Amino acid sequence: MALPGEARLPARDLDWIHRFQPGTTGLTLLLLHGTGGNETSLLALGRQLAPEANLLSVRGRSLEEGSPRFFRRFSAARYDQAHLAEEADALAQFVRDAAALYDLDPGQVIALGYSNGANIALASLVRWPAAFAGAVLLRPVMPFEAPPQTDLGGLPVLVLHGQRDPFLPLAEPVTPYLRRMHGDVQEERLEAGHELTAQDLAVAAGWLREQAQRLAVRSWPE
Repeated sequence: MALPGEARLPARDLDWIHRFQPGTTGLTLLLLHGTGGNETSLLALGRQLAPEANLLSVRGRSLEEGSPRFFRRFSAARYDQAHLAEEADALAQFVRDAAALYDLDPGQVIALGYSNGANIALASLVRWPAAFAGAVLLRPVMPFEAPPQTDLGGLPVLVLHGQRDPFLPLAEPVTPYLRRMHGDVQEERLEAGHELTAQDLAVAAGWLREQAQRLAVRSWPE
C-alpha cells in the first residue's frame, strides 16, 4: 500500500516486508528502523538525506511485545546471538535479491540504520561486507558477544553517537572494532541523547553526498 501522494508500486515480499521508492541515481539506501518502527519509519529521513537515491526500507521480522525489531534479545543489553547471525545473513541475501528484482546496482547499496536497525546493519556488514558499499550507523551498540573477524577492505562507515545517550557505554567498542577490521570509519559524538537531531542529519547528508560521488566515479564506464 502506498503512502498518500506516493506512486503505487507492485507488492513484492522477498521474505521481508519492505517498501521500495526508486530514485534517479545508482545509489540505494537500505533503511533499517529502530525498535517499534516499520518499513515506512525512515522513508522521509532517507529522502531528506539523499534526495536522488533509491530507497529500500525493511521491516524487522522479530516482534517484542508487538513491536517490530530485527533480532531477539534477552534484555536491553543481551542479544540472542544465534538469531542475530541468522537475521544478519538473511538481510544480506535480501539485499542481493532486491537488487536483482528492482534492477539496482548491487555495488552501490549503503545501509542506514537507527538504533536496533544500526545494530543489524553492523552485523550484516561485518558478516557479508561484499553485499554493501558502506553504512551509516545512527546510535549503534556492539551487538556481538564474539565479534566476527572480517576484513572490511576499507569499506566506509559513518558512526554517530549521542554524548548523552544512556546506551553510549555499550557503543564504545563499535568504532575500535570496525577499525581493527579495516573499515574506513568516521565517528562523530554529538550533543544529543539516543534521539536523532538536526546535527545528525547534517553530518549524515554530507557523508552520503561524498559516498554518492565516490560511487558514481567508480561506476563510470572507462
